[in-house]
Amino acid sequence: MLDPFQKHPRRLAVLGVGLIGGSFAMALRAAARDVHIVGYDRDEVNLLAARHMGVIDSAVHDAASAVREADMVMIAVPVGQFETVLASIVPALSPSAIITDVGSTKGSVVKCAKALLGSAFERFVPAHPIAGAEHNGVRAARVDLFKGCSVVITPTDVGHELPRDIIRKCWEACGAKVEEMSVARHDAIFGVVSHLPHLLSFALVYDIATRTDAETYFHFAASGFRDFTRIAASNPDMWRDISLANRDVLLQELARYREHLDRLSQLISQQDGPQLEDFFRVAREARRDWTDNNTLD
Repeated sequence: MLDPFQKHPRRLAVLGVGLIGGSFAMALRAAARDVHIVGYDRDEVNLLAARHMGVIDSAVHDAASAVREADMVMIAVPVGQFETVLASIVPALSPSAIITDVGSTKGSVVKCAKALLGSAFERFVPAHPIAGAEHNGVRAARVDLFKGCSVVITPTDVGHELPRDIIRKCWEACGAKVEEMSVARHDAIFGVVSHLPHLLSFALVYDIATRTDAETYFHFAASGFRDFTRIAASNPDMWRDISLANRDVLLQELARYREHLDRLSQLISQQDGPQLEDFFRVAREARRDWTDNNTLD
């Protein structure tokens, strides 16, 4: 394991050199010039780009080769690929390597890690950087992506404090603010403020795209539509995996949201202007309070 007085890994393996994995590699290198970064990605073109851009020092074509001799392993693949990647690297892990991830859901990831890592589960630090963009791949990576952003660590029941502290230091070196919460709390919160909005955005664009006169609707769509549907440009594979991984929370929240849509439908049907205005006012004030107290990315 890393020396407790060592702030950064000497050899980092990044499995999945995309937007998040690539940005982490760039930011950590800026903070620790002596770190050697090995990259693996199943997309050979993306992997070659990462090497050409200098995001990684060396590229390998299988995950197990990437983690050999690494003192830190970051798994930055979509949550649906986590199990396959983790199973492939377990035999090659250093006995003291710290393992972490960047998945948007934590319940399925922690369950999988516990089943596959054995005693190494004590050195597994689940994490979720609250940063991203609608574009993916290493070409979208930025050295400042995490500056001022929150990173949530969800400690496991058996996790050691030293690996957690080192992961915290690495994220802080990338400019992030680190917070901690339970796995269940994490998935409940982000099911509402991240996963649900993506589903709603995808649903609206899907509704218009499947109409026979879709081109006309898109022609007249303006800034409000563009703002609301920006996240519908996100990676479909990734959001498929997130939706299935956080299934229980999303089913509950979709039902809750449906109740509010039914309420709106009822108010409009009954031409209840005062109640409709109250509904909108509550939402407007909450949105204003939030933007007044938070910096939007």
